[in-house]
Amino acid sequence: MEDRSLHRSLNEFLVELIRVAVTQLPIDVIEALKKAYESEENPIAKKHLEAILKNVDLASKRWLPICQDTGSLYFYVELGEDFPLKTELEDIIREAVRDATRVVPLRPNAVDPFYERNSGDNTGRYMPWIEVKLVKGNKLKVTVVPKGGGSEAPSTLVMAPPILGLRKLKETVLKAIYEAGPKPCPPVIVGVGVGPGADVALALAKKAAVLRPIGSRHPDPKIAKLEEELLQALNELGIGVHGFGGKTTALDVHIEYAHRHPASYAIGVVTSCWALRRASGVIDSTGKWEITSHKTRK
Repeated sequence: MEDRSLHRSLNEFLVELIRVAVTQLPIDVIEALKKAYESEENPIAKKHLEAILKNVDLASKRWLPICQDTGSLYFYVELGEDFPLKTELEDIIREAVRDATRVVPLRPNAVDPFYERNSGDNTGRYMPWIEVKLVKGNKLKVTVVPKGGGSEAPSTLVMAPPILGLRKLKETVLKAIYEAGPKPCPPVIVGVGVGPGADVALALAKKAAVLRPIGSRHPDPKIAKLEEELLQALNELGIGVHGFGGKTTALDVHIEYAHRHPASYAIGVVTSCWALRRASGVIDSTGKWEITSHKTRK
């Protein structure tokens, strides 16, 4: 396939992937919200969950953004070693973000922190954020996550004394969500990262929060049990939907880790609001593509 034709197909694929992500909530998130609604006894919290589910349904039917904050765009890419356009990929992703801003539409959310100027098209210095992993094959797999600004507010980093380890991890998670209160639009999905340094812990926490399906458990049974313990403890805080109380403050807790340095125990906590938006798809070197995470109009 000629590079120009593949370029067009890739742009089309990426724009549609962004459109799906901001308008169609993943089924695992919808099911978690429905479960919370069915079990909720607080009438105010239940009414808010009802409104959330109605909002999700209307957005899906009308192909309109689920939330007015269409987020900052994060791309997690698996790049096949035989896929063409490797050196052009970043530019093509940025082009697709500009196009999606216009046609979906997306709210412009890329602001220069020093000159306070909005680029107007969701691109700018290091934005969108793109992480690439090189893999075998001739396919390009992409997951896009529109990450809202409000749910970033309670992001927490603690460099714990290693001797405190697990005890400090539990304390850090509970304190972060308690102090956040209604700010991140609960019910939230909580990602926890542990590693040798600040950057690793927070990166793992974000991926744990936004990429793992709700209801999934870490393959290590000890960590899986800790996820369940933390989820129960967070829901006993009573913050509830949008801070109005009730049973569900968190929809899930996901933990990821890297081996740490003997002298460090970095703990990162990152949340997603209830509108956990992500979409995944794949395109091959012939330009054939599909959205693998949702049913679409293609």
